[in-house]
Amino acid sequence: MFRLVACIVALAALVSCTAPTKDVTDEVLDLGDFVLGHNIVVAPDIQKGPLSREADTEAFIASMKNAIDARLGASRYDGTRLVHFGVNINGYALAQKGVPLLLQPKSAIILTVTAWDDRAGAKFNEEAKEIFVLETFTGSSLFASSGFSMTAEEQMANLTYNAARQIEKWMHENRACLVDEVSKEDLENCWKDNRNEEMRRQLEEQRN
Repeated sequence: MFRLVACIVALAALVSCTAPTKDVTDEVLDLGDFVLGHNIVVAPDIQKGPLSREADTEAFIASMKNAIDARLGASRYDGTRLVHFGVNINGYALAQKGVPLLLQPKSAIILTVTAWDDRAGAKFNEEAKEIFVLETFTGSSLFASSGFSMTAEEQMANLTYNAARQIEKWMHENRACLVDEVSKEDLENCWKDNRNEEMRRQLEEQRN
């Protein structure tokens, strides 16, 4: 995992998108009968990437929990299939002030997620879901590091907002298994592709 974290900064320059708002106003997705249960976030072995600001681990954990609650809580999804999350923040990079146009370090986070089926008392996914996200580029950070325009807390909020959105999309992809009656065929097709092969491929290219 350290080698993954070590490549975050190099990968960060490859992606751009639009800025999130503070509140979650995105359209609600079809998550079957999903309702959020326990939202547990830990970071026992969190690693800081190169060229990164320091981040308070407890603040990062709180930010991730808040982002999951805001996006996946009962105010948006109030079904009957109780799902618990176990999230492990593995590594991060919070951009510092770089050289505009030449060196533009971007913030990123790596985490793994396990979804637990309350009804069965077991994991939905035996292999943890790998999630790698970059900060959303704001107008100012398109031309310079977000370290110029954002505090570490704002960068963490940006990253965890995007990470929670990826978890929501993951639930949407597996919505067929988040209902009361799940067919054998759906059960066989759910919770696959938990390894982020594209991320691993890009990281390997950066190392070579």
